Amino acid sequence: MSAKLILLVGALAALASAVPRPDHPPVYAAPHPTYKQPGMPFDFSYAVKDPYSGNDYAHAQTSDGHVTSGSYSVALPDGRTEIVEFTADHDNGYVANVAYEGEASYPAPAPYHPPPSYHAPAPSYPPPPPHPHA
Repeated sequence: MSAKLILLVGALAALASAVPRPDHPPVYAAPHPTYKQPGMPFDFSYAVKDPYSGNDYAHAQTSDGHVTSGSYSVALPDGRTEIVEFTADHDNGYVANVAYEGEASYPAPAPYHPPPSYHAPAPSYPPPPPHPHA
């Protein structure tokens, strides 16, 4: 019985040592980044003009896959409109030309009127009855 057990343990040890093992564990990582991938041509634009909320802005942009160009505009709180025309590519980066239309206007501040002072109203309930042990 013990001889069979020794043979069985020896066979299992030989089998375990015969399994191939890698020199190092596998390494899982993100692939190396690639730069200047070919661009995809696109073209889009949108505009919003909402007199109720005062929102007034637009954006238009096109690309041939190498150079992206476009413009956007926004109504500023001081009454002017900011217009930005731009180009962007891998050689020159982002180049913008910013212009303003209109004249800035700032309304005169409203005069300060402090809120009316608070006067506590007279109580509308009767005074408590006298304590019986007093």
